[in-house]
Amino acid sequence: MVIFTFIDFIKGLKVACSKRSYAVLLFLFSSLFTSAQTYEDQYRQPLALVLKLIESRFHVKLQYSDALVKDRMVAYAGWRFRSDLKTTLDGILTVNDLVYYKLNDSVYNIEPYRYWQKPVEEGRQQLNTLLASYKTLTDWEKRRATLRKCLLATLRLETNPAKSVSPPIVTHKRTFNGYTVKNVAIETLPGLFVCGSLYGPLNVKGKLPVVLSPNGHFAGGRYRSDQQYLCATLARMGAMVFSYDLLGWGESRLQFKDEDHYTSTAMIVQVLNTFRIMDYVSSLKEVDTSRIAITGASGGGSQTMLITALSDRIKVSAPVVMLSCYFSGGCPCETGLPIHFCGNGTNNAEIAAMAAPRPQLVISDGEDWTDHVPQIEYPYLQKIYGYYNKTGQVKNLHLLKEGHDYGFSKRKAVYAFLAEHLQLHIKRIRNNRGEIDESACTIEEEPNLYSFGKNGQRLPSNAIKGIDELRRLIDSSRKQ
Repeated sequence: MVIFTFIDFIKGLKVACSKRSYAVLLFLFSSLFTSAQTYEDQYRQPLALVLKLIESRFHVKLQYSDALVKDRMVAYAGWRFRSDLKTTLDGILTVNDLVYYKLNDSVYNIEPYRYWQKPVEEGRQQLNTLLASYKTLTDWEKRRATLRKCLLATLRLETNPAKSVSPPIVTHKRTFNGYTVKNVAIETLPGLFVCGSLYGPLNVKGKLPVVLSPNGHFAGGRYRSDQQYLCATLARMGAMVFSYDLLGWGESRLQFKDEDHYTSTAMIVQVLNTFRIMDYVSSLKEVDTSRIAITGASGGGSQTMLITALSDRIKVSAPVVMLSCYFSGGCPCETGLPIHFCGNGTNNAEIAAMAAPRPQLVISDGEDWTDHVPQIEYPYLQKIYGYYNKTGQVKNLHLLKEGHDYGFSKRKAVYAFLAEHLQLHIKRIRNNRGEIDESACTIEEEPNLYSFGKNGQRLPSNAIKGIDELRRLIDSSRKQ
């Protein structure tokens, strides 16, 4: 085995010569001899060297950053080689918490292990196994009840924490073409605030449906133009719309650092914030609580699916560019707590299925982890909705040539879907050619959307600061 490895190494040098400097080659060559090849030293070799040997033996190109392999060693390296590339890569990379992704027949990308992502086929197989475990509506509803109970317990929200008794902080109302906007800060726990913008239609007649719009990880958060277009247009159609910050984004930065968002605590708080927002809008006399919808993209899509699964108060949902059976969300605010371990293993497709039989529009595209929705996740959802004889209640718009955003084509589909299920007036946003037209919307400057003032001067004096204080607050609220 050692002789074989040495021969492969010599071949590897020929491949490397045109691509690596002499200094790097010298390092690789010397590494073979300075890394002992005995049992006592575990046959250790530098990972950089081992990867070159793999390239030579299997005639492939492995792409990775130098920093990723620097100072990494592989124990029993030669013994991990097998007759096929897959088994060899698995045996060598796994011990270093690395994974590989096939780009084409001869090029593979090596990256750090992503606990939130698995191969597409593994996700497909998990859905097939899950489907086999519930063959009837009764089986499915037992499964859904088990999942919901576990999800809430994992999020530490199986009992509702004590609410703050302070009234929401509401700024002045601005009036635009067919709609109004005011900013609202809600104290979700004593000293913890979630800020948002509340859009509403002019000339209100009767009770209003509500659309919640949690933000995703897009630059600008709820201040970005596409989010304002979405909310303002829905308001012009006759809905009340609440657009709100993620923890550690927007005005939440007055209380928390950016990095506080990338924690498991953010996962708890974002669900709790949405529950409290639902409490607030449901308390308004002009709101029809039988028509509450939710839509968000990316991380906002994760929240859309999760909140709908957890709360029957949500009657309609539209998760955008997020549904996947093999990708759970790369932010700890989506996967920082093991909700996907519930029920001996679940995924976001099954969580999205918990919306059934309530209307749901899934928007996917060809440039991210939603690329297989028409072939895998959507047929699965249809089968779950089929238990209720409601397959027409779940829809999929797949935009093969589009990417990861909440762009105009996606918003158009959401307008039509919500108009149908919330009884909104879509004619109000069509131009004289019958096209959806957002040009009547006013895109406000970011400071206009602040609840606490341009410099945060109106932040209440009891506001907590920092993730540690937030964790203590959550712990104390659970004990009450």
